Amino acid sequence: MIKQTKDGIVVNLKIVPNSSKNEIISEQEFIKVKITAQPIENKANKALIEFFSKQFKIPKTNIVILKGETSKEKTILFKVTDEEKINFILKFFN
Repeated sequence: MIKQTKDGIVVNLKIVPNSSKNEIISEQEFIKVKITAQPIENKANKALIEFFSKQFKIPKTNIVILKGETSKEKTILFKVTDEEKINFILKFFN
């Protein structure tokens, strides 16, 4: 689900596009992220990266979709090495 690597933090999640609001919901088996954008022409992926960028105050270029570009199940890499940012992101998902 959440793994810390030398490159940053890797998170597996499920995205729910076309939602009424952007939010992160931690459930027992997985992390669910609701995004208002539609899953058309990469809009949901862009909105997801923008949402995380604002939420965690990190540049969009530091957020990479490793797996699941066209799937609802995604693996995201947050390229952060600052201990404070790492702890902030980890607390947010736990």
